[in-house]
Amino acid sequence: MDALERARNVLRIESEAISALIARLDHSFTDAVKLILNCTGRVAVCGVGKSGQIARKIASTMASTGTPAFFVHAAEASHGDLGMITRGDVLLALSNSGESEELLTILPLVKRQGAALIAMTGEPNSTLARQSDIVLDARVEQEACPHNLAPTASTTAALALGDALAVALLDARGFSAEDFARSHPGGRLGRRLLTLVSDVMRTGKDVPSVAEGASFSDALLEMSNKRMGMTAVVDDERRVVGIYTDGDLRRSLGNGNARSLDLRTARIADLMTRSPRTISQDRLAAAAVEMMERHKVNQILVVDEAGRLAGALNMHDLFHAKVI
Repeated sequence: MDALERARNVLRIESEAISALIARLDHSFTDAVKLILNCTGRVAVCGVGKSGQIARKIASTMASTGTPAFFVHAAEASHGDLGMITRGDVLLALSNSGESEELLTILPLVKRQGAALIAMTGEPNSTLARQSDIVLDARVEQEACPHNLAPTASTTAALALGDALAVALLDARGFSAEDFARSHPGGRLGRRLLTLVSDVMRTGKDVPSVAEGASFSDALLEMSNKRMGMTAVVDDERRVVGIYTDGDLRRSLGNGNARSLDLRTARIADLMTRSPRTISQDRLAAAAVEMMERHKVNQILVVDEAGRLAGALNMHDLFHAKVI
Protein backbone atom coordinates (compact mmCIF):
# COMPACT_ATOMS: atom_id res chain seq x y z
CA MET A 1 0.00 0.00 0.00
CA ASP A 2 1.57 3.30 -1.06
CA ALA A 3 1.52 6.46 1.06
CA LEU A 4 -1.48 8.03 -0.68
CA GLU A 5 -3.55 4.89 -0.41
CA ARG A 6 -2.55 4.47 3.23
CA ALA A 7 -3.56 8.04 4.01
CA ARG A 8 -6.95 7.57 2.36
CA ASN A 9 -7.46 4.39 4.32
CA VAL A 10 -6.69 6.16 7.59
CA LEU A 11 -9.20 8.89 6.81
CA ARG A 12 -11.83 6.34 5.82
CA ILE A 13 -11.41 4.33 9.02
CA GLU A 14 -11.48 7.41 11.23
CA SER A 15 -14.50 8.93 9.47
CA GLU A 16 -16.36 5.63 9.81
CA ALA A 17 -15.47 5.54 13.50
CA ILE A 18 -17.06 8.95 14.01
CA SER A 19 -20.11 8.04 11.90
CA ALA A 20 -20.68 4.93 14.01
CA LEU A 21 -21.00 7.10 17.12
CA ILE A 22 -24.14 8.73 15.73
CA ALA A 23 -26.23 5.57 15.86
CA ARG A 24 -24.95 4.71 19.35
CA LEU A 25 -25.84 8.02 21.00
CA ASP A 26 -28.65 7.37 23.47
CA HIS A 27 -30.09 8.53 26.80
CA SER A 28 -26.65 8.18 28.39
CA PHE A 29 -25.50 11.21 26.42
CA THR A 30 -28.49 13.31 27.46
CA ASP A 31 -28.01 12.11 31.06
CA ALA A 32 -24.40 13.30 30.90
CA VAL A 33 -25.51 16.70 29.63
CA LYS A 34 -28.07 17.02 32.43
CA LEU A 35 -25.57 15.92 35.08
CA ILE A 36 -23.03 18.53 34.00
CA LEU A 37 -25.65 21.27 33.68
CA ASN A 38 -26.90 20.59 37.20
CA CYS A 39 -23.51 20.21 38.87
CA THR A 40 -22.58 22.98 41.31
CA GLY A 41 -18.86 22.69 40.60
CA ARG A 42 -16.74 22.22 37.52
CA VAL A 43 -15.94 19.44 35.09
CA ALA A 44 -12.59 17.76 35.70
CA VAL A 45 -11.54 15.96 32.52
CA CYS A 46 -9.01 13.24 33.21
CA GLY A 47 -6.92 10.76 31.25
CA VAL A 48 -3.42 9.44 30.68
CA GLY A 49 -1.32 8.97 27.55
CA LYS A 50 -3.07 9.76 24.29
CA SER A 51 -6.41 9.80 26.11
CA GLY A 52 -4.93 12.43 28.40
CA GLN A 53 -4.09 14.63 25.44
CA ILE A 54 -7.65 14.31 24.14
CA ALA A 55 -8.97 15.02 27.64
CA ARG A 56 -6.94 18.22 27.79
CA LYS A 57 -8.47 19.41 24.50
CA ILE A 58 -12.02 18.55 25.63
CA ALA A 59 -11.51 20.51 28.87
CA SER A 60 -10.23 23.48 26.86
CA THR A 61 -13.22 23.37 24.49
CA MET A 62 -15.69 23.17 27.35
CA ALA A 63 -14.06 26.05 29.21
CA SER A 64 -14.21 28.29 26.15
CA THR A 65 -17.85 27.49 25.42
CA GLY A 66 -19.47 28.18 28.77
CA THR A 67 -18.82 25.02 30.80
CA PRO A 68 -16.25 25.59 33.56
CA ALA A 69 -13.74 22.77 33.10
CA PHE A 70 -10.12 21.87 33.72
CA PHE A 71 -7.74 19.03 32.90
CA VAL A 72 -6.29 16.65 35.47
CA HIS A 73 -3.55 14.22 34.49
CA ALA A 74 -4.47 10.81 35.93
CA ALA A 75 -0.90 10.05 37.04
CA GLU A 76 -0.44 13.44 38.71
CA ALA A 77 -3.79 13.08 40.48
CA SER A 78 -2.30 10.37 42.71
CA HIS A 79 0.46 12.74 43.76
CA GLY A 80 -1.53 15.72 44.96
CA ASP A 81 -3.58 16.96 42.03
CA LEU A 82 -6.58 14.99 43.24
CA GLY A 83 -7.15 17.91 45.59
CA MET A 84 -8.32 19.90 42.58
CA ILE A 85 -11.49 17.78 42.47
CA THR A 86 -14.12 18.61 45.10
CA ARG A 87 -17.68 17.75 46.06
CA GLY A 88 -20.04 19.10 43.43
CA ASP A 89 -17.62 18.50 40.56
CA VAL A 90 -18.09 16.02 37.74
CA LEU A 91 -15.16 13.85 36.67
CA LEU A 92 -15.14 13.00 32.96
CA ALA A 93 -12.66 10.11 32.70
CA LEU A 94 -11.25 9.00 29.34
CA SER A 95 -9.75 5.58 28.74
CA ASN A 96 -10.19 3.52 25.60
CA SER A 97 -9.53 0.26 27.44
CA GLY A 98 -11.30 1.35 30.61
CA GLU A 99 -8.51 -0.34 32.55
CA SER A 100 -5.90 2.41 32.85
CA GLU A 101 -4.27 1.78 36.21
CA GLU A 102 -3.73 5.46 36.98
CA LEU A 103 -7.44 6.18 36.51
CA LEU A 104 -8.67 3.18 38.46
CA THR A 105 -6.44 4.13 41.39
CA ILE A 106 -8.16 7.48 41.90
CA LEU A 107 -11.77 6.42 41.26
CA PRO A 108 -12.59 5.37 44.86
CA LEU A 109 -11.13 8.63 46.14
CA VAL A 110 -13.09 10.68 43.63
CA LYS A 111 -16.30 8.92 44.65
CA ARG A 112 -15.47 9.50 48.32
CA GLN A 113 -15.07 13.20 47.57
CA GLY A 114 -18.67 13.21 46.37
CA ALA A 115 -17.92 13.99 42.73
CA ALA A 116 -20.04 12.35 40.02
CA LEU A 117 -18.27 10.20 37.41
CA ILE A 118 -18.79 10.02 33.65
CA ALA A 119 -16.72 7.48 31.72
CA MET A 120 -15.85 7.87 28.06
CA THR A 121 -14.48 4.51 27.03
CA GLY A 122 -14.25 2.02 24.20
CA GLU A 123 -15.10 -0.86 26.57
CA PRO A 124 -18.59 -0.46 28.07
CA ASN A 125 -18.00 -3.49 30.33
CA SER A 126 -14.65 -2.32 31.68
CA THR A 127 -13.81 -1.58 35.30
CA LEU A 128 -14.01 2.15 34.61
CA ALA A 129 -17.46 1.77 33.09
CA ARG A 130 -18.77 -0.35 35.97
CA GLN A 131 -17.66 2.21 38.56
CA SER A 132 -19.11 5.20 36.70
CA ASP A 133 -22.47 6.90 37.07
CA ILE A 134 -22.82 7.37 33.31
CA VAL A 135 -20.98 5.67 30.45
CA LEU A 136 -20.41 7.25 27.04
CA ASP A 137 -19.69 4.52 24.50
CA ALA A 138 -16.71 5.58 22.34
CA ARG A 139 -15.70 2.17 20.99
CA VAL A 140 -14.36 1.75 17.46
CA GLU A 141 -14.17 -1.28 15.20
CA GLN A 142 -10.47 -0.84 14.50
CA GLU A 143 -7.63 1.59 14.78
CA ALA A 144 -6.33 3.28 11.66
CA CYS A 145 -2.89 1.95 12.49
CA PRO A 146 -2.10 -1.01 10.16
CA HIS A 147 -1.18 -3.07 13.24
CA ASN A 148 -4.41 -2.05 15.00
CA LEU A 149 -2.31 -0.84 17.92
CA ALA A 150 -1.58 2.91 17.86
CA PRO A 151 -4.46 5.02 19.23
CA THR A 152 -5.80 6.70 16.10
CA ALA A 153 -9.44 6.05 15.31
CA SER A 154 -10.17 5.67 19.03
CA THR A 155 -8.70 9.07 19.94
CA THR A 156 -10.46 10.69 16.98
CA ALA A 157 -13.78 9.21 18.10
CA ALA A 158 -13.23 10.36 21.69
CA LEU A 159 -12.34 13.86 20.51
CA ALA A 160 -15.48 14.06 18.36
CA LEU A 161 -17.65 12.76 21.20
CA GLY A 162 -16.12 15.35 23.52
CA ASP A 163 -16.88 18.08 21.00
CA ALA A 164 -20.48 16.82 20.75
CA LEU A 165 -20.79 17.03 24.53
CA ALA A 166 -19.30 20.52 24.70
CA VAL A 167 -21.54 21.85 21.94
CA ALA A 168 -24.66 20.25 23.43
CA LEU A 169 -23.82 21.99 26.71
CA LEU A 170 -23.17 25.26 24.87
CA ASP A 171 -26.60 25.06 23.26
CA ALA A 172 -28.35 24.11 26.49
CA ARG A 173 -26.80 27.09 28.29
CA GLY A 174 -27.77 29.52 25.52
CA PHE A 175 -24.10 30.41 25.11
CA SER A 176 -23.92 33.11 22.41
CA ALA A 177 -21.28 34.33 19.98
CA GLU A 178 -20.87 37.38 22.24
CA ASP A 179 -20.22 35.07 25.20
CA PHE A 180 -17.62 33.23 23.13
CA ALA A 181 -15.95 36.49 22.22
CA ARG A 182 -15.67 37.49 25.88
CA SER A 183 -13.57 34.39 26.54
CA HIS A 184 -11.50 35.03 23.38
CA PRO A 185 -10.74 38.76 23.56
CA GLY A 186 -7.41 38.30 21.80
CA GLY A 187 -8.84 36.54 18.78
CA ARG A 188 -10.34 37.99 15.63
CA LEU A 189 -13.87 37.08 16.68
CA GLY A 190 -13.34 38.79 20.00
CA ARG A 191 -12.17 41.95 18.32
CA ARG A 192 -15.11 41.91 15.91
CA LEU A 193 -17.69 41.34 18.62
CA LEU A 194 -16.26 43.45 21.43
CA THR A 195 -14.58 46.43 19.73
CA LEU A 196 -16.75 49.53 19.64
CA VAL A 197 -16.58 52.42 17.20
CA SER A 198 -15.46 54.61 20.12
CA ASP A 199 -12.44 52.32 20.58
CA VAL A 200 -11.07 52.94 17.08
CA MET A 201 -12.41 56.29 15.90
CA ARG A 202 -10.35 59.45 15.59
CA THR A 203 -11.37 62.29 17.88
CA GLY A 204 -10.69 65.93 18.64
CA LYS A 205 -8.26 67.73 16.37
CA ASP A 206 -7.61 64.56 14.37
CA VAL A 207 -11.12 64.75 12.88
CA PRO A 208 -11.31 66.91 9.73
CA SER A 209 -14.20 69.33 9.87
CA VAL A 210 -15.16 72.75 8.52
CA ALA A 211 -18.07 75.06 9.10
CA GLU A 212 -20.99 75.07 6.70
CA GLY A 213 -19.99 78.52 5.51
CA ALA A 214 -16.35 77.56 4.84
CA SER A 215 -14.78 78.17 1.48
CA PHE A 216 -13.83 75.42 -0.94
CA SER A 217 -10.17 76.28 -0.35
CA ASP A 218 -10.52 75.95 3.43
CA ALA A 219 -12.09 72.53 3.01
CA LEU A 220 -9.27 71.36 0.73
CA LEU A 221 -6.71 72.58 3.26
CA GLU A 222 -8.46 70.71 6.08
CA MET A 223 -8.60 67.51 4.01
CA SER A 224 -4.91 67.84 3.19
CA ASN A 225 -3.86 68.47 6.79
CA LYS A 226 -5.91 65.66 8.39
CA ARG A 227 -5.24 63.09 5.66
CA MET A 228 -8.49 61.15 5.91
CA GLY A 229 -9.60 61.73 2.34
CA MET A 230 -12.58 63.79 3.45
CA THR A 231 -13.85 66.49 5.75
CA ALA A 232 -17.05 66.72 7.73
CA VAL A 233 -19.18 69.85 7.28
CA VAL A 234 -20.91 71.03 10.44
CA ASP A 235 -23.30 73.79 11.52
CA ASP A 236 -22.86 76.18 14.44
CA GLU A 237 -23.95 73.44 16.90
CA ARG A 238 -21.41 70.97 15.45
CA ARG A 239 -24.25 68.93 13.93
CA VAL A 240 -23.19 67.13 10.79
CA VAL A 241 -24.83 68.59 7.70
CA GLY A 242 -22.57 67.14 5.02
CA ILE A 243 -19.33 65.53 3.96
CA TYR A 244 -16.84 66.33 1.23
CA THR A 245 -14.55 63.54 0.05
CA ASP A 246 -11.77 62.90 -2.43
CA GLY A 247 -14.46 61.43 -4.69
CA ASP A 248 -16.47 64.63 -4.46
CA LEU A 249 -13.34 66.58 -5.37
CA ARG A 250 -12.82 64.52 -8.51
CA ARG A 251 -16.43 65.06 -9.46
CA SER A 252 -16.10 68.81 -8.81
CA LEU A 253 -13.14 69.03 -11.14
CA GLY A 254 -14.33 66.58 -13.76
CA ASN A 255 -16.64 66.82 -16.76
CA GLY A 256 -15.75 70.46 -17.37
CA ASN A 257 -16.82 71.53 -13.89
CA ALA A 258 -13.36 72.95 -13.21
CA ARG A 259 -13.91 75.65 -15.84
CA SER A 260 -17.06 76.88 -14.12
CA LEU A 261 -15.70 76.49 -10.58
CA ASP A 262 -14.13 79.62 -9.17
CA LEU A 263 -11.85 78.34 -6.41
CA ARG A 264 -11.68 81.81 -4.87
CA THR A 265 -15.41 82.11 -4.24
CA ALA A 266 -16.75 78.53 -4.14
CA ARG A 267 -18.41 77.51 -0.85
CA ILE A 268 -18.19 73.96 0.45
CA ALA A 269 -21.92 73.96 1.20
CA ASP A 270 -22.58 74.11 -2.55
CA LEU A 271 -20.40 71.09 -3.30
CA MET A 272 -20.73 68.76 -0.32
CA THR A 273 -22.81 65.58 -0.09
CA ARG A 274 -25.70 66.36 2.23
CA SER A 275 -27.09 64.00 4.90
CA PRO A 276 -24.07 61.68 4.85
CA ARG A 277 -24.09 58.22 6.38
CA THR A 278 -23.10 58.31 10.03
CA ILE A 279 -22.76 55.86 12.89
CA SER A 280 -23.04 56.10 16.67
CA GLN A 281 -19.90 55.71 18.75
CA ASP A 282 -21.48 52.97 20.89
CA ARG A 283 -22.06 50.70 17.88
CA LEU A 284 -19.75 47.78 17.19
CA ALA A 285 -16.82 48.56 14.92
CA ALA A 286 -17.91 45.54 12.87
CA ALA A 287 -21.15 47.41 12.10
CA ALA A 288 -19.08 50.27 10.68
CA VAL A 289 -17.23 47.79 8.46
CA GLU A 290 -20.51 46.37 7.19
CA MET A 291 -21.93 49.83 6.49
CA MET A 292 -18.81 51.01 4.66
CA GLU A 293 -18.62 47.86 2.55
CA ARG A 294 -22.33 47.92 1.72
CA HIS A 295 -22.28 51.55 0.59
CA LYS A 296 -18.79 51.33 -0.95
CA VAL A 297 -17.32 54.19 1.09
CA ASN A 298 -13.92 54.38 2.76
CA GLN A 299 -14.76 56.82 5.57
CA ILE A 300 -17.63 57.30 7.96
CA LEU A 301 -18.51 60.06 10.42
CA VAL A 302 -19.36 59.30 14.03
CA VAL A 303 -22.10 61.31 15.73
CA ASP A 304 -23.67 61.53 19.19
CA GLU A 305 -27.37 61.18 19.96
CA ALA A 306 -27.97 64.81 18.90
CA GLY A 307 -26.24 64.35 15.55
CA ARG A 308 -23.17 66.31 16.61
CA LEU A 309 -19.78 65.29 15.23
CA ALA A 310 -18.02 63.02 17.73
CA GLY A 311 -15.34 61.43 15.56
CA ALA A 312 -14.50 59.74 12.29
CA LEU A 313 -12.86 56.59 11.04
CA ASN A 314 -11.77 55.02 7.79
CA MET A 315 -10.88 51.57 6.56
CA HIS A 316 -7.24 52.04 7.56
CA ASP A 317 -8.29 52.60 11.18
CA LEU A 318 -10.30 49.37 11.13
CA PHE A 319 -7.44 47.43 9.54
CA HIS A 320 -5.05 48.80 12.17
CA ALA A 321 -7.41 47.71 14.96
CA LYS A 322 -7.61 44.25 13.29
CA VAL A 323 -11.39 44.44 13.12
CA ILE A 324 -11.18 43.53 9.43
